Amino acid sequence: MRSAIVLALFAALAALGGCRREDVREMTVLMPELKEADRAKVAESLAKYQGVLKDSYVWDMAAKTLTLKYDSMKIAQANIRYAIDEAGVKVSFPEKTDDRAGH
Repeated sequence: MRSAIVLALFAALAALGGCRREDVREMTVLMPELKEADRAKVAESLAKYQGVLKDSYVWDMAAKTLTLKYDSMKIAQANIRYAIDEAGVKVSFPEKTDDRAGH
């Protein structure tokens, strides 16, 4: 009986403190040739992917950037950049990525 209680308690603690299910991060993507018309193309391309938080988009047309939030457990920064690039909008990729994960 005592071992059943300990086992049930352990299972409850494991369920509550188990593996991370999400890891929401923020990133800024530089698009040197960004135009107003590109915003819809970028949003449409990113809508296909889970993990990109569509309500988090902050466009800075003067700086030619998009800042957004994403769940790194579902999608990597590189995949976000490639999705934008595949939509026909040129993306600046980081030149050196040795010491940064997810780029």
